[in-house]
Order: sequence, then C-alpha cells, then structure tokens
Amino acid sequence: MSAAYPGSASAPQGRRLSTGGPVRWVALLLLCAAYLQGGLVKLLDFGGAVGEMQHFGLAPAPLFAIAVIVLELGASALILTGRLRWLGALALAVFTASATFMANRYWDATGQDRFMLMNSFFEHWGLVGGFLLVAWTDWQERRG
Repeated sequence: MSAAYPGSASAPQGRRLSTGGPVRWVALLLLCAAYLQGGLVKLLDFGGAVGEMQHFGLAPAPLFAIAVIVLELGASALILTGRLRWLGALALAVFTASATFMANRYWDATGQDRFMLMNSFFEHWGLVGGFLLVAWTDWQERRG
C-alpha cells in the first residue's frame, strides 16, 4: 500500500496542497529572496559585481556579472509569475549547485572558516532541493 502525499492525485481532497494563493506565492518569494537581493545589489553596484566575478576567477568578469544578474532576476521572475516556473527553478538549482562548489569550498579551509563554509555548502543544497521541488511540482500541475 503506497502512502498518499499532500498534493498527490491519491491524497484525499482535504489534504491536497493548494496550487495557488498568497501563502504559496510568499513561500516562492522567500525561496527566491536571496537571488532577488543578490541580483538587485549587483545591478545597483555593478563595479562590486565585477569585483565578485574577478574574486572567483571568472573572465571576462563584466560579462559574467551581467549573466548572473539576468539569471538571478529573470529566473526569480519566472518562478514568481508562474510563467515557465519549472525553467526558472531548474536554472536557479543549477546555478546554486555550481556556485556552491565555487564559493563554499570548505574542504580547502581550516578551523572556523571550514565550519562556516561547510554549513553554507549544505544550506545551499537545501535551496537546490527546494528549486527541484518547485520544478517537479510545476511539471506535475501542467500534466494534470
């Protein structure tokens, strides 16, 4: 006997998760908050964004800064508007997974830095999981 999960077709009607509404939108906003903040800060301080790309060895830094700004703001907009939500969620999942290997290299650190980088590394995997869940849910809703 398989368990019925909230939101699944086999779940009782009263236990099905809502496919819309303000609570869901706020949850998506919170999931995207760091990317909205990061994209806006980079947009308003483009020199700082270029410096960040240089810090991580990405060249040409201005081109990478523009790409990251477009990705963070554009993918968040897709998620929040519901238009190609799955694509925005997958884009931020891939971006986050890639960036965490670049920015949170705890295996190269020692002491307190290692501890903090390790925490951040695994916290980012939680975000990746959240974005994959958003993409999967969007696919399921489109199929149904």
